This record gives sequence, C-alpha cells and structure tokens, in this order.
Amino acid sequence: MKTSLKLALAVLGGVLIGIAGARAIYAQQAKTRPGYVIAEVEVTDPTNLKKYGEKAPEIVASFGGRYVVRGGQVQALEGEAPKGYVVVIGFDSVEKAREWYDSPDYKAIRGFRQSATHSRLLLAEGVAPQ
Repeated sequence: MKTSLKLALAVLGGVLIGIAGARAIYAQQAKTRPGYVIAEVEVTDPTNLKKYGEKAPEIVASFGGRYVVRGGQVQALEGEAPKGYVVVIGFDSVEKAREWYDSPDYKAIRGFRQSATHSRLLLAEGVAPQ
C-alpha cells in the first residue's frame, strides 16, 4: 500500500476516533442531573438575617447557582403550607450544590441564617435535560 494512502487512512481514523470521543463526552455532560436546594424558611430575627442576605446571593452565584424561587406567595395544594417562605436554588449538579453548601464562604454566613430563622433545607436531584 502506498505511503500516502496509509497516511490518509490514519488521518481519517484519527478524525473518526476524535468525533466519537467528543460525542461520548457531550452525551455524558448532557446527562448530568441538576441539583436543587429547597428551603422552607420562617424568619425569627429579621435584623440578623440581613447579614446573611447581604452575602448569600453573591456566594450562590459564585458556584453557578441561580434562584428559581425566592419568597413569593405559596399555596398549599395538599398538607400544610410552610409558616414562612420557600427558596429554591438551582445548580448544574448535586455535586455543585453540595460544594456551595460546604464551602468556606457559605459556612461563614450560614450561622446568620440558622440563628435568625427556623429553616429546613433539602438537596434534591433534578431531571437530566433531554
């Protein structure tokens, strides 16, 4: 077989392997399930909670988080409504949400929320994008 033909086949094989690898990486990334932090918050000390509120959005954003629900009216369709308000924060993955929650920056302000509210936080795995 001629050298130029061998070279052409080798290049073609490399391109096909590269395309297959890129598709596999994309498929894996596309299947990552988002993570959601869901909080029920009843404020007991509004003054102290302001210290938390001044920093929390900035820290959430630094981990790629975005507020999906932040206060607003809540209607109970079944069971009891929370006594306060609901917050839902979306992250690209459960791991990213956990990274935010365990971060030194968030730990530094978490105590303000804990001392100024009765709250319950949940971490839920969402549905992978189609």
